[in-house]
Amino acid sequence: MSERVYGEAVNRLISSFKGLPGIGQRTAERLAFHLLLAPKAEALGLAEALKDVKERARPCSECYHVTETDPCPICADPRRERGTVCVVERPPDVLAMEKSGGYRGLYHVLLGSVSLIEGVDPEDLTIGPLIERIRRGGIQEVILATNPNFDGDSTALHLREALDSSGVRVTRLARGLPTGSSLEFASKAILSEALEGRQRY
Repeated sequence: MSERVYGEAVNRLISSFKGLPGIGQRTAERLAFHLLLAPKAEALGLAEALKDVKERARPCSECYHVTETDPCPICADPRRERGTVCVVERPPDVLAMEKSGGYRGLYHVLLGSVSLIEGVDPEDLTIGPLIERIRRGGIQEVILATNPNFDGDSTALHLREALDSSGVRVTRLARGLPTGSSLEFASKAILSEALEGRQRY
């Protein structure tokens, strides 16, 4: 029915938006009609931004953070403390940690978390490359900064087991972070306290 009402082009746009995480039918329709009624330059600007991000942005070959240069600016910065690696789930978590101002080490982005519901296994994450980084030497501490929820705790447990024989010190952010929350939305003060209070895991 919607094909006859909206037409093929609009329906294709709605379907594309529905394929994004957390976007249902109504939100997809609102976004599609916003672009439909927006000035042409605005809509085409979005299309150009999407094209640019697919052509220029990619995971850093060292830490898997999103970057347009390889290695990323954080990995390439000689002022960073290279003996400490903070493991986070997603690129926005790196930004949250950087905003805290309390961390000067390196990062490793898992690109997700272990999730039984979504069918994400440890092998689907970048745990293997993390272990390889540790084997190359120079890393003394790995801070597990996965989110304080069920999937984050499951991921941290898998990481601890995977790193058990590595010889590095494995710590976990202190539980000043509210249970069930996300690093991405934690305040600067909370993240700073969680970093300072981290404990051996």
